[in-house]
Amino acid sequence: MSIGKLDFEAELMAIAPERINPPVRHERAVATTVERLRVEAVSVFYGDKAAVKDVSLSIHQGEVLALIGPSGCGKTTLLRTLNRLTELTPSASHSGRILLDGEDTHELVDTELRRRVSMVFQQPNPFPMSIFDNVGFALREQSRKRPHRRQLEPQVDRALQRAGLYEEVHADLDRSALRLSGGQQQRLCIARAIAQQPEILLMDEPCSALDPRSTAVIEDLIVQLRQDLAIVIVTHNLQQARRIADRVAFMYLGDLVELGETEQVFTDPREERTREYVAGAFG
Repeated sequence: MSIGKLDFEAELMAIAPERINPPVRHERAVATTVERLRVEAVSVFYGDKAAVKDVSLSIHQGEVLALIGPSGCGKTTLLRTLNRLTELTPSASHSGRILLDGEDTHELVDTELRRRVSMVFQQPNPFPMSIFDNVGFALREQSRKRPHRRQLEPQVDRALQRAGLYEEVHADLDRSALRLSGGQQQRLCIARAIAQQPEILLMDEPCSALDPRSTAVIEDLIVQLRQDLAIVIVTHNLQQARRIADRVAFMYLGDLVELGETEQVFTDPREERTREYVAGAFG
């Protein structure tokens, strides 16, 4: 089964190029001590192969944590483990614990977990329905009584506004989402994810399929959203990580090599492998 198909099914169940100019750092989030998610000695296996090895870290309210590292280093696997999407792969297993607000995520119903820890995938993946129904889909599914459109309108409008898409589409919410541009489709997927009012937003290379202009819009959106959420983003774009992240975790061959404040990791890394990677020696 293709990754794209898995991601589409996961969303149903869960209900880029660098800029020409040097990176401009967004203002750092206000320091926070509220821990939302804790990863304790987590390892993930596909059959006998370890994709993530004994990783421990914490994720805090009001910050962007960027996972960086070369292809195949385990960062996407770790990201998908945070809301148990790796369970969709039959050969996958894991050890260790992941705590959401102190509660083991394996004690939660998977759909409830994925509402609270929502996911935006690499490729924009709108459902083949209207703009309105894309955002309202999860809201309808979560309601005991199927709400009418009028009841959903405030929540849908709010999600589109937070995703920076409302002004572009509000006059024609019945238009097919498939007719939107790539950047608009990705913002629609973000609106769909945040309509459920999650506590944590996971983003798997959300700009890799977008042009530089759309990438800039999504980056600005991420910085705005972190005021209300904890955000974890996987990115191959080191300049992007430096622009938007408050902390950076560098992974290599399944290991968490270094975790620290963004500027420290990029300008004064503690580990030699980190120094080589951010300098472009490999990747």
